[in-house]
Amino acid sequence: VIQSDVHYVNNPLIILKNPKVCAINSAVEIDLTGQICADSVGTRIVSGVGGQMDFMRGAALSPGGKPIMALTSRSANGSPRIVNTLQPGAGVVTTRPHAHYVATEYGVAYLYGKTLNERAKELIKIAHPDDREGLERAWTERKRRGEISVE
Repeated sequence: VIQSDVHYVNNPLIILKNPKVCAINSAVEIDLTGQICADSVGTRIVSGVGGQMDFMRGAALSPGGKPIMALTSRSANGSPRIVNTLQPGAGVVTTRPHAHYVATEYGVAYLYGKTLNERAKELIKIAHPDDREGLERAWTERKRRGEISVE
């Protein structure tokens, strides 16, 4: 067993040297564009700084690697975790371009390289069945108001 400093272990340039890295991380919520909040519920911080982005990037750059965000479709108290927009004050830990695979108990969405509209459709498919219609309506309304460019 080798113990190394976090600056080495969490370095994406070191991580990518390993083939087929599968980095599985979790999130508090993810919005329909693929922004991922992993450290707060709105403005309330619930987690410290970790290596999520280091391992997401390292896995994405690893030959055959897979960066995966795994979460339940709803929180323990029943709140949706795939949401139209992040809560005000929520921190974006993993940005849209770094989101690849998102998995819930309802399936897997592959987001990398997709348009915002394609991302929203993929995420709605893996949201809790009781949340899907509301997410569709909210997304349609955002497009109608011109908040989202649908290319």
